[in-house]
Amino acid sequence: MSLHEAAEAVIPSVLTDLKRLIAIPSVSSISEHDDDVLAAADVVAHLLSDVGCPTVELLEVPGGKPAVYGHFPAPEGAPTVLLYAHYDVQPTGDPDAWTSPAFAPSERDGRLYARGAADDKGGIAVHLGALRAFEGRPPVGVKVFIEGEEEIGSPSMAGLFEKFGDRLHADVFVIADAVNWKVGEPSLTATLRGSVDAVVTVSTLQTGLHSGQFGGVVPDALTALCRLLATLHDEAGNVAIEGLKTSPEPTVEYDDDRLREETGILEGVEWIGDGSAASRMWAKPSASVLAIDTTRLKDASNTLIPSAKAKVSVRIAPGDDPESATTALVDHLHSHAPWGAHITVEPGRHGSGSEFTLSGDLNEKVQAAFREAFGVEAVAIGTGGSIPIAAEFAERNPGAAVLLTAVVDPTSRMHGIDESVDLGDLAKAVVAETLLLQNLA
Repeated sequence: MSLHEAAEAVIPSVLTDLKRLIAIPSVSSISEHDDDVLAAADVVAHLLSDVGCPTVELLEVPGGKPAVYGHFPAPEGAPTVLLYAHYDVQPTGDPDAWTSPAFAPSERDGRLYARGAADDKGGIAVHLGALRAFEGRPPVGVKVFIEGEEEIGSPSMAGLFEKFGDRLHADVFVIADAVNWKVGEPSLTATLRGSVDAVVTVSTLQTGLHSGQFGGVVPDALTALCRLLATLHDEAGNVAIEGLKTSPEPTVEYDDDRLREETGILEGVEWIGDGSAASRMWAKPSASVLAIDTTRLKDASNTLIPSAKAKVSVRIAPGDDPESATTALVDHLHSHAPWGAHITVEPGRHGSGSEFTLSGDLNEKVQAAFREAFGVEAVAIGTGGSIPIAAEFAERNPGAAVLLTAVVDPTSRMHGIDESVDLGDLAKAVVAETLLLQNLA
């Protein structure tokens, strides 16, 4: 049996294990799911042991969620490859909006639907599939690092690096958490945007007031907050925060009709910003209002609201500095307060963007694996999302190669309702990673 055939042969068992893992609601952002997060870590650890990994550990720091670590020592003269993914997932949103229950994996029309099927338990399945194809004896050294806090900004990573940094060195890093170009066409992500966020509180009154008695003279905090948030963009929808950088224009073009199909944008709704779509999504900053805390509709009364707050997230260009970007965001919010409203800004987490290049012999080994598995070469693209650990791995391992691969496609709806993964692409990704490990040997 060829290695390609061996990889294809393990797909059914990989799919079974993926469904088992998906069924655990490991939502890291909700404390009620803390036990589920631990259960998911335990399942990943057992799956690594079952595939023959000689060393499996749970790496923990106080207050954090465990990362699963496995190590296959390198044969003499072979490089070491670290395989990264994460087992935590986003909340489901409205459970009634899902076509099938979010944590009950369902196959429909060649896709597997469930929260985490794509982001990023599908990535875990790819790593397990490649190791299983080698029957637990990979031709290179392999370290497996499956994190449990990626969806909440990896707050324990600094502590994990400090305590277990010696375990996290490698010659090549394969991060299975990016996005493919399209179904059937893989990608290698060359750039990632970074991210910063903050919670802004706007206050205008000591207490609520009758809106009929004082409305028209006294500004309410919610209206002031709305006006403040509107200053994040200019009239065309470009980010209007001074001091943020823009990266060079991407060479890949993103077709407008394809973008409309992938996003499901409503008829008549216009795109925001200037420049090519690829540039706006990959090379320029974007700003989003993630949440607003104010009076609920069912509690609404004719009252001028004294205080309201919002969480603002900004994706920054791959080459921008997150600390200076945070300063720019904070300064913007303070300087654009309407009507003298009092502003308090609490900066949140931030992460660097990344830029990676592959060349020469390594690039050919990578592309050869994708050509055989998918029938086409991987497209070099940018990704608008953020994976701060990619930059961290590169910084801590000078000279190492960082590869950002994917099982996700642009229609996977990561973080959204009816998240899914294409089963054909999942199988091809297992084959590609198996061949890649062989090529790297």
